[in-house]
Amino acid sequence: MLSIAIPKGSLEEQTFLLFKQADLEIKRTEREYNPKINDPRIGKVKILRPQEIAGYVAEGYFDVGITGHDWVIESGADVIEIADMPYSKQGSGIVKIVIAVPDDREIKSASEIKPHSRVTTEYPNITRSYFERLGIPTTIHFSYGATEAKVPDLMDVVVDVTETGSTLRKNNLKIIDVMLESTTKLVANKDSWNDPAKRKAIEEIRTLLLAVIEARGKVLLDMNVPAGKLDELIAFLPAMKLPTVTKLYNSEYYAVETVVAKETVNILIPELKRLGAEDILELDISKIVR
Repeated sequence: MLSIAIPKGSLEEQTFLLFKQADLEIKRTEREYNPKINDPRIGKVKILRPQEIAGYVAEGYFDVGITGHDWVIESGADVIEIADMPYSKQGSGIVKIVIAVPDDREIKSASEIKPHSRVTTEYPNITRSYFERLGIPTTIHFSYGATEAKVPDLMDVVVDVTETGSTLRKNNLKIIDVMLESTTKLVANKDSWNDPAKRKAIEEIRTLLLAVIEARGKVLLDMNVPAGKLDELIAFLPAMKLPTVTKLYNSEYYAVETVVAKETVNILIPELKRLGAEDILELDISKIVR
């Protein structure tokens, strides 16, 4: 049975939702950080800070875990990133580790930062390596949070994680460089991945989670189309591969089915109707397994 580490904090709510939609609902118990998943493949679940998860997975305390690629790099954990998990609180799933300075500084890139500047960050290892590559000596101070608030009174430069940059802008900071782009990853312990039984279970869990992510933002369109309008409509209709077309019983109509992006439906449906589609249905999709 697998042991899984789930991230606490900003990703926690979205991770619980993802597992629920994958029919792997995480149920809280009286022990807050030790929930349960009612699945024969999963024996232990633990909620931990994402900063710690990659290291614990590498050391074998867990078979798999969900954490950011940034924390894998920062910790130097020897794990296998087995899936990209593009989901987050705000939806895009992509965050950036950026270098920012006060708006009033005449600095346009990290290469212009003065030697021996004070840098505050939650990513001391990534930051140290970055400035060493630039050949700029800096004094790096580990931040326990509210990193942007320390500049300019206590620090000169901030290295922070951001998805939109809005918090930095609100604190009169400007981004001058991007050190790293990161997404959420499903990571596995190397020994667990090399164990045939555990690998099979891990791959099955991965399939279910990715199927939910793949289905998000997509809908199924069903419609009936007269035979004489079919070719023109199919030429216009988007699809994952090709639309499914089935002749209706004892009729000159065809049933057409396809998966499309939800954001395009408001444009698609009127155009499909103009091209001859009738009885158009829009249906939600819970999973898409590639």
